Amino acid sequence: MTKYDASELAEIIEMLSFQHLDVRAVTMGINIMGAVRREDLGEGVRGIVERRAGNLSEVVKEVSSKLGVRIVTKRVAVTPVSSLLDARAEDPEGAGELGLSVAKALDSVARDLDIDYVGGYAAFVESGYSVGDRGLITSIPEALASTERIAAMVNAASTLSGINMDAVREMGGIIKRTAEMTGGGGCTRLGVFVNAPEGTPFVPGAYHGRGEEDPVINVAVSGPGVIESVVRSMEEADLRTLHDAMKRAAFKVTRLGELVGREVAKRLGVRFGSVDLSLAPSPAVGDSVADVLRAMGVEEPGAPGSVLALAILTDAVKKGGAMATSSVGGLSGAFIPVSEDLGMAEAVRRGALSLSSLEAMAAVCSTGLDMVVLPGDVGEDTVAAIIGDVMALGVVLDKSLGVRLIPVPGAREGDEVDFGGLLGRAPVMSVGRYSSRDLVMRGGVVPPAVSRLLKG
Repeated sequence: MTKYDASELAEIIEMLSFQHLDVRAVTMGINIMGAVRREDLGEGVRGIVERRAGNLSEVVKEVSSKLGVRIVTKRVAVTPVSSLLDARAEDPEGAGELGLSVAKALDSVARDLDIDYVGGYAAFVESGYSVGDRGLITSIPEALASTERIAAMVNAASTLSGINMDAVREMGGIIKRTAEMTGGGGCTRLGVFVNAPEGTPFVPGAYHGRGEEDPVINVAVSGPGVIESVVRSMEEADLRTLHDAMKRAAFKVTRLGELVGREVAKRLGVRFGSVDLSLAPSPAVGDSVADVLRAMGVEEPGAPGSVLALAILTDAVKKGGAMATSSVGGLSGAFIPVSEDLGMAEAVRRGALSLSSLEAMAAVCSTGLDMVVLPGDVGEDTVAAIIGDVMALGVVLDKSLGVRLIPVPGAREGDEVDFGGLLGRAPVMSVGRYSSRDLVMRGGVVPPAVSRLLKG
């Protein structure tokens, strides 16, 4: 990796000091399948994580101090737990009970090791259910209600397999039950995905994939404030010139992320995996993707031109990041989580940003519908229909997208809900007056799009 020259160092110092640049997450991927040999599955999982990640928190703090870079969270991503349950359980009920024991063991060891989140309480059901899948999905509400650091995800669709609408429909109910059991907070750790990739350092989409080394370090960067500063300094620039400037800024952000990731991996004696190029906003002033869009010339996110501006930004981030590292992974684009982005939440308050405009923007971003707060009385079928829309976008466009919806019991449209910390606060969004229940209730599998044929 090429060293920074003096001018680059000066720029990086300014980014770190005044533009909210940080490394959002250092995530260690761990294969926990070896736990199937232990009589007590939970203890087996705990032992593996302790051996692999025992020094992770300490090393991350050392690297943060040495490099002068704020590293916001330390995370672990494990093999999809449903695979572990398939190897041990004979029926869904037994799989659910085992799943809960694994979730609690992972939560306990994360607390002991000062790990902020554990991803991988996951099932992949785009082609149908296994025993482990059924048990895990059914257990999600209780698993999230009885833990603080576990993140759950279900991949319900893929370009190759189509959309499992039975799973989408079920997840509408799972999200509602999770909200009821946790006051909505548990839903901040629950996502439904299409084409979920390996090597994602962001929760709830993080899991350790079959193609990854064990263990491995993946890194998530930040940087909306850096990009906004560049855009605001170029008010008269045309879009090609602006794109080039954003690309150069993303290059520097990515280089910093890789530097941190490689240093952490070196000190732990494990392999460095990848950098997720996604710009991750936060509730802090000056750290907003929405404000980047405003600086580009969109009066409010959701206004006409929002998709165009977000597409330009996402492309610049991808190209700049790809020039900076050959180790690109995860989702890699631009995140637009409503409650976690102060500017996005404000656009909702002003009536500019709706579910429909967010869905349109999902076509060119990385996250889909993320951290969207819904009324407490929203129906399961409506939640499922919203998920289905995003699954369809992912399948047709052959891209990774996710859905993180948060129905808050007792909340009504326009109410403010505060989740605290990096999760932020946001108004409850309208779901409209009309229903697609009859469509959702048909169930079955939506076959893959014709683009599937291009994959051989």
